[in-house]
Amino acid sequence: MPSEGRTKKVISGFKFWGEALFRQEFDIYEQFNLPLVKIPSGQTLLTIHDIRGVHSGMNNLKRVLFKAVVERSLRAAGHVVTVSQSMKREILEFFPETPISVIYNGFDAAAYSHISAADILAVRTRLSLPAEFVLSVGHIESRKNYPRLVQAVALLRDRGVSIPLIIIGNDSGERRAIERSIKAASLSGQVRILSGLTDLEVGCAYKLCSLFAFPSAYEGFGIPILEAMAAGRPMVLSDIPVFREITQDRSVYFPYDDVGLMAEAIETVLCSIHEQERLVEYGKERVQAFSFKSLAEQMEGLYRSLASPLNQ
Repeated sequence: MPSEGRTKKVISGFKFWGEALFRQEFDIYEQFNLPLVKIPSGQTLLTIHDIRGVHSGMNNLKRVLFKAVVERSLRAAGHVVTVSQSMKREILEFFPETPISVIYNGFDAAAYSHISAADILAVRTRLSLPAEFVLSVGHIESRKNYPRLVQAVALLRDRGVSIPLIIIGNDSGERRAIERSIKAASLSGQVRILSGLTDLEVGCAYKLCSLFAFPSAYEGFGIPILEAMAAGRPMVLSDIPVFREITQDRSVYFPYDDVGLMAEAIETVLCSIHEQERLVEYGKERVQAFSFKSLAEQMEGLYRSLASPLNQ
């Protein structure tokens, strides 16, 4: 099935699974995308990472259609898995009858320990990365809130704190808008957008940055937070519930819609070695909670609990 294109994925998914699931007799079938295809017997699980289409950001018709698809899928699922307590609360507010469990996204922190000094030097040279810079990572889309981050960098420049910003992400429709905001702030030489990077290049960028900034207005989880922790980098985060959950209220936060406080948070951490060390030490410890081994055990326990009634 194609990995891109909502319409193609829906059509291909229905065609493939509609046939395959009737040929097979699964005890448990888990699906990771909408709309849900329910198996004729056994338990159907649905994993949901977020329900952002229920909120603003789409036109009214798309939002109505998305709400209908989500509600139908939640009704059809025998059980729902989501990736944070914050997301669980949001789903239950939308559809209170949902049988739901939370299992965090997994992350292999050890992969970052295998990045060599030679790798880092080669990537710095190849990508022409500056000696110091703020890094932000994520698809180029409106919820990532990049224009305000650009404005915060401009505000810092005007205060005499000139720090380059590197944004790494593939375009999801907002790159031109970000580029306009960069030009409007006269930051063309200070802010860069990099796309199409390899995992190694992204990992090296984390290792090289002075600070990781994640200004999102909405997330269901936040894998880049774990990446920054594994890379041993300090961070500042938008003050949304899931970010506080992942970091246990122990990071540095700012309101996602307040450019001034965003700039203040960046400056505070950049200028405090003590705060940087505190964030890095906490991150190294916290990221271990998201190991695949631990989360696989949780998933196995859930599967067994759901399969037991079927075997009675």
